[in-house]
This record gives sequence, C-alpha cells and structure tokens, in this order.
Amino acid sequence: MACFLRRSVAAKLSRTLRQPEDAFISALSAVPVSKKQQSSDFRLSVNTLRLNGIIPASGDLQLETEALANELKQDSVVEEISAGHGVINFKVHRQLLVQKMLEPFEEGYDKFGLRSELLKSLKKGTTLVEFSSPNIAKKFHAGHLRSTIIGNFIANLKQCLGNSVIRMNYLGDWGMQFGLLGAGFNQFGCQEKLKENPLQHLFDVYVQVNREAENNEEIWTAARAFFQKLEQHEGPAMSLWKQFRDITVNEYKQVYQRLGIHFDVYSGESFHQEQAHEVVQRLQDQGLLKITEKGTSAVDLSPAGDMSSCCTVLRSDGTSLYITRDIAAAIDRKEQYHFDEMIYVTDKSQEHHFHQLFQVLPAMGYSWAGRCQHVPFGLVRGMNTRSGEVVFLEDVLDEARARMLQNMSQSKTTKEMDCPEDTAEKVGISALIVQDFRGPLESDYKFDWDRMLQARGDTGVFLQYTHARLCSLMRRNNGVAAGGFDPSLLLEERSIAILQHLLRYDEVLYQSAKDLQPKHLVHFLLRLCHLVASAHKELPVKGSPDEVAQARLRLFRGACSVLASGMRILGIIPVDKM
Repeated sequence: MACFLRRSVAAKLSRTLRQPEDAFISALSAVPVSKKQQSSDFRLSVNTLRLNGIIPASGDLQLETEALANELKQDSVVEEISAGHGVINFKVHRQLLVQKMLEPFEEGYDKFGLRSELLKSLKKGTTLVEFSSPNIAKKFHAGHLRSTIIGNFIANLKQCLGNSVIRMNYLGDWGMQFGLLGAGFNQFGCQEKLKENPLQHLFDVYVQVNREAENNEEIWTAARAFFQKLEQHEGPAMSLWKQFRDITVNEYKQVYQRLGIHFDVYSGESFHQEQAHEVVQRLQDQGLLKITEKGTSAVDLSPAGDMSSCCTVLRSDGTSLYITRDIAAAIDRKEQYHFDEMIYVTDKSQEHHFHQLFQVLPAMGYSWAGRCQHVPFGLVRGMNTRSGEVVFLEDVLDEARARMLQNMSQSKTTKEMDCPEDTAEKVGISALIVQDFRGPLESDYKFDWDRMLQARGDTGVFLQYTHARLCSLMRRNNGVAAGGFDPSLLLEERSIAILQHLLRYDEVLYQSAKDLQPKHLVHFLLRLCHLVASAHKELPVKGSPDEVAQARLRLFRGACSVLASGMRILGIIPVDKM
C-alpha cells in the first residue's frame, strides 16, 4: 500500500535524525510524473525540516542536503537515495512498489489512499455544509449551479475523509422580496396558472411586479405591508407564502435528483424569523446594539467605536434582515447539530456579509465562530443554449444531455446501451462539473459548450470515456484468473508511471481538504486518464500470456477504482458504457 511505502521512508528518516516518524510524514511528498523519464518516487524537502525545527536552520542548505543524503542508507524498501536542489530523492525497489500499490485491489478495494498517515492528521468531527440555497418562488437559476456542485464536492470530500456530514439547503424563503411577490400575486397572480406551470407563473408575476414598482410607490407600500403581515404570521399571507414554498421545494428536488445530489436538511430564513428578534434583544442586553440616525438598529464593528463600520440588524419599521436571520441560524445550528465546523458556499459577492457575520458572533461571545468558513466562488459567463440566453438550470441540463446524445450518436466507438439518454445525462453533467472545477473557485470563467464536451480534451467526457473503456476492458477479460499476481511482470515504464501517480492520491485529497478547491483532484484524475491511455496502447491484455494479462488487468483495475472514487468525490456518477 502507498501508506506502507511512505511510512517506511519516514521510519528511515526517524532512525537517522532521532525524531518521531510522524514528523516526516508531511515533509515527504510523492514526485509528480513528468514526460521525462522519472526515477525517484518520494522527495523530502530539507527546508521543510528546517522550518519545522527538526534540523537547525543554519549553514548552506545544499551542503546540508547532500550530507543528510549521504547519511541515509539503502534497505529492503529504498534502493536509491540522491540529493537534488534542497531535496532528497528516494527510489523504492520497483517490484515492491508494484506489489504494495496493487495489493489493495485484489478484491475490489475502494478505500485506496483514504487511510494514509497524512490524512489521519486532519481534524475529524461533524461538518455542516450549507450550499445551493436558491430563493423560493423562482425557477432554479443556472447561477445556483456553482453553489450546488461546489457544496456537494465539499460534502463528499469531508465524508470520504471520515467526517460526519450534514448537507443543508438554506432556502431564501423570507425577506422583502416575498413582500413584493405577495403584493404582486394579489394584483397579477392567478391560481389556475399557478397549478398549470407554478414556477413559471411566479417568475412572470415577479418580473411584472418589479417592472411596475419602478415607477409606482404604491407597489412598495403594498409589499412592505405584506411582509409585515408575514412577520406577524397573519393567516392569509402565511398561507400564500407556504403554497409558494411547497411548490418550489418539490420542483427543486427534481433538479437535484438529476444532478445526483441530496440534502439532509431543507432549512430556510423563515425558520429563524422569530429567533432573529431574540438575537436583536440579546444584542441590546449585551450593550452591542445602537440606533442610527435613520432609525435602524446596528452593531458597531469599527475598531474606533465610531460606527464607521457597522452591521444593520433591524430596519426602522422593526423587520429583520438577512444578516439577522443568519446570526440566528448559526446559533441555532450550533445548539442543534453541535458541529465542529460549518462551511457556507456562496458567490463572492457575499464576502462582506460573511465578514460581518464572523465579527458579530464572536462579539456576542460565540468563540466557535472561528470554526465557520465562507467558500466564495466567481461568476460563469456565456452560459447560453442554441436558442439564446439561458435563465434556468433545467435548460442547461437539457442542453448538455441533447448535445452529448448527438455527439454519442455520431461517434463510431459508442456502445449499444439500454438507456442512452441516461448515459448522455450523466456524461453531460460530468462535463459541466469538470469545466467548472478546473480553475480556482474564486475566478470567473467563460462557459464553452464545444470545449466542454470534447472526448479527447481535458474534460469530464474524457474522464467518463476512460472509465467506460476500463470497465469494458475488464468485461472483455472476465475469464482471466483473479487472485495473486507477479509484480515482476509490471516493471515497464508505463506501468510504473501509473503507480507513481497513484502515490500522490492521498496528497491530493489532503490538499483538497486544506483549501476546499476541487481543481487538485480534477487535474490528478485527468493526468491519470492520460497515463492510462498511453498504457492501454502499449500494455495489451488480450493476446498476452495469462500471467502477464493477469498482472496488467490488476493494474488497470486499480486505476479504474481510483478514477471512479475520485469522480464520485467530485459529484460525478461514473458510467460503465458510452
């Protein structure tokens, strides 16, 4: 196993430098596979040892690197040790590398890399992830796609690393926009149309009332009055609001089902409306609340105490705000779920909002606010179909499926399958996810249908194609005996390259857990697919002697297992045929 090899090298360093093995686990890294011939498998940064206080930070770094490399001796695990620029390189005995890396795949093992010492150093516990969070009474806008798939990735990652994960959809189901919608529905709405096409009709009403409100103050007066009725829980207003909410959640669930995403909790701002007023009272009791000249209630966040930076928590008419309900929600979640960390996934325009939230909570005495985190993301530009600009996510999913189905029908390699539409849907969604995840989350990116759906480029289609190809290879060679294998039959450069790459899997998951960026895993899986494609050409299974075929099949089975595992963490459902 990869963890055995890393631990063995760490043990060698531990004996030489007389430090605990764990001190070297994070300083050791697997060497990335390059196009040039690669010899070493692990490298140790001597500068990291200096920074961690394991060796004195004095003298010439290169001289110290060479001296330490000369102290270390070869053994039954490491066959070659050499000094590079500030690093020491370790090359594992080739047969041992093959044996240990492929041992886990004897019986369809799917936990490869997840039990490494590196990952054990990560804190475990209960993680609450709030993501997607669309506004009710509106169709699922394509802009919510990023929050949905990013949040799902984070939840999947945390879960596979051993955390107990709570997936929460915090719906935008309260606030002045519902005052506006309620007033608009009373004026322009129709229950019959609501039954026929509920979200489309609510969307039309919302557009119409906003247009009318631009030059009509009476609309705003009616909207404020409707929202006050909601805050006071008046029957007719609450009944209409509940109807809007139920309709919306039912439609959202259909979209989530298409994406292969589930939630443990459907919450919303409305759940914390009364608690929001309790928060205001608590702030007042703690002497943190100040009344502004405009009559609003605010918390002073300025270092000088001059209100130059403040957080408004109550309007002059006594109604709560989004931030007030978020403060109440955070407190309630801590009491209810006892989370060890809470992660909010929203676009970067809300960074100021969360900056204020994470200031108000500690001011109220909640030290656990330091374990709350906002993961911001950029905008998607140019997401349009053949018919024009896309507004709704369903349009995007339909378009991705249709284009993928067309590509599959024109491909000579497409296999016969029971439900090509379902395969096209899964592959289309994987293409969406990989295009989104290839760069830093904070960056905006330009949506490109043609590039996204290429089978040979660095795309989700390429991941699915490689997985399906490996599944096909295993189906075609089902008669090849399983069980033990001879490691000496997998010493070709292409075999070793795949195994060296798999050595990095736990490091990639570790880095992903540290910064919650999916790009590390995406690039790892894409590189794995390229290595598999090269090996597939040069290491045929069919027509090879039985022992060779058996060994190569074990190699490809291992690559397929890790590929599928990584895809699932990203939120991609692997397909067996395409």
